[in-house]
Amino acid sequence: MNARPGTRRPHPAAQPSDAPAGDGAPDDALAEAWLSELGAQQRYSGHTIAAYRRDLRALRRCFPGQPLDTLGEVQIRQALGRLHAAGLQPRSLARALAAWRGYYEWRAPAAGLTRNPAHGVRAPRIPHSLPKALSVDQAQALLDRSHLPPAETPVERRDMAMFEILYSGGLRLSELVGLDWRPIRSPGHVSHSWIQADEGEAVVRGKGGKTRIVPLGRQALAALEAWLEVRDGLLSPRSDEDARAALFLGERGQRIGPRVVQLRLQALAQRVGLPLHVHPHSLRHSFASHLLQSAQDLRAVQELLGHANISTTQIYTRLDFQHLAASYDQAHPRARRKTGD
Repeated sequence: MNARPGTRRPHPAAQPSDAPAGDGAPDDALAEAWLSELGAQQRYSGHTIAAYRRDLRALRRCFPGQPLDTLGEVQIRQALGRLHAAGLQPRSLARALAAWRGYYEWRAPAAGLTRNPAHGVRAPRIPHSLPKALSVDQAQALLDRSHLPPAETPVERRDMAMFEILYSGGLRLSELVGLDWRPIRSPGHVSHSWIQADEGEAVVRGKGGKTRIVPLGRQALAALEAWLEVRDGLLSPRSDEDARAALFLGERGQRIGPRVVQLRLQALAQRVGLPLHVHPHSLRHSFASHLLQSAQDLRAVQELLGHANISTTQIYTRLDFQHLAASYDQAHPRARRKTGD
């Protein structure tokens, strides 16, 4: 029978299976336990956790009625092929494989698995695309609120502190919203990331639960101080312990959400007249590009960004060729040019 006009036929890999509804209950419970651990202990973003949940369900649909513990490398390869045939792009396939690999890494000891079935499977090559970086002048115009009055209201002060810290520390959006205003350890809340204003730095737990320390510049610390003077005014009687620990609050008195940061940043970019869409990740990329152009120290930028592999930093940042060529001329013993007689 043909589908009704206006309806969308699901891809084969996305169709529901004929297996009894209860067959996957143990796998569902195990998956939720793993995902909860990623969120609570490793501070993965809600977006990533939701994507991983979909990826695990897609793996189950490829082999209806077969427990995940019984799958081997052959089945993992088959599942990846089915998802590719269903139209998933290389980036989504790589994420799915990362989710499966992470799940089995967590599950293998308890299940008595001799090896991770996803370990030897390689994801398709992803075409690398770079986010747009602001020029130095554009970054200055944005953070100086070019042609706008100084930030005075609590919300404006909060926004400027957020944007200055994003640019000064090269933070991811999820890392920014996860910051606490000081380290807190109580029955209701344990800090994973926080500001140390007296030391001029932030302690940040990033991807994979790895903690790093990033310095904050003079302008970021000044904006932070101005925000902390009025921060408590955004708390409400309904604010929970997480909100009372949070560095940045929304107007309802809870920890600010990523979407609010995105919207506020784009609104400011439009008000100062920047002719491009500015996303929080643009400020992280601008931080890396501008620092690398000035310092030309790829390892230092890698550490500050929290990249596990320097190859990620090489892709993520844009080397200014003139700076790179000058550095090469000065540093390489076979590149030094002779001066005239």
